[in-house]
Amino acid sequence: MPHTHHAAFESSLFSAVLIVAALVYLRGWARVRCVDVDLIAGWRAASSLCGLFLIWIAVASPLAALDHELLTVHMVQHLLLMTLAPPLLWLGAPMKPLLQGLPQRCARVIWSWFSSAALQRLGKAISRPAVCWLAAAGTLVGWHVPDAFMLGMRSGVWHGIEQASFLGTGFLFWWPVVRSKSTASTWREWSILLYLFFATLPCDMLSGFLVFCDRVVYPVYFSALRPLGFSALEDQQCAGALMWTCVTVVYLIAGTIFAMRLLAPECSRQRSVLKSYSQLGRATQRIEVI
Repeated sequence: MPHTHHAAFESSLFSAVLIVAALVYLRGWARVRCVDVDLIAGWRAASSLCGLFLIWIAVASPLAALDHELLTVHMVQHLLLMTLAPPLLWLGAPMKPLLQGLPQRCARVIWSWFSSAALQRLGKAISRPAVCWLAAAGTLVGWHVPDAFMLGMRSGVWHGIEQASFLGTGFLFWWPVVRSKSTASTWREWSILLYLFFATLPCDMLSGFLVFCDRVVYPVYFSALRPLGFSALEDQQCAGALMWTCVTVVYLIAGTIFAMRLLAPECSRQRSVLKSYSQLGRATQRIEVI
């Protein structure tokens, strides 16, 4: 008999945690804005709140309770936790607002912990792009191996570990992309485009396997209620197609934005040169008139 992944108490508790996190962030964001209006733009706060909302949908919403009935819903959870929520939260520049929103004593303890030499060394080691890529790819493929997948379906503890690993490696994966300018000295910025391209490969292979496989990979869905009327095989194909489409679109958008950001300085320099030539031409015309 399948266990209940999202008991009402657990969902309510997790929802309360997310609400508190949102309130702390907004309190700190308001304090930072009082000091400098331009320090953290309003869109960053909106991005953080949207990221927290997506985590709630994936873990504690009524939709999340259907993950043991539909593989498509299970896939939606994975995409929200690994592909969509982490970049939105990183773009919200969370550290300063969260520290400003917490009580001073608590903020000092957390800051001293984060600024410790041991944690700084650990952060530098695990934030290397190769490590981030391998962690995300390994988590994605590993949890979709049938034995690991079934373990997460049968055990509430392992299901929580699965969701936490997707969210944690999602944060790792998007860190080099969001913070690429700060890592430009150790990793060329244009390599982010290759980073995103190669990240699509494990997703494409897994989603392609789910779409074109002629058998149900996860037998637990044979006995599921299937509320939308899908057969188990159709549900599996829908889940694979959703993953294929979502990951491709999100990474394509990220790559396009990044490419535009890389090209922007060059365009600015070209506009500056053209402006200088224009000014020089007008000055020459004045001299000729004189």
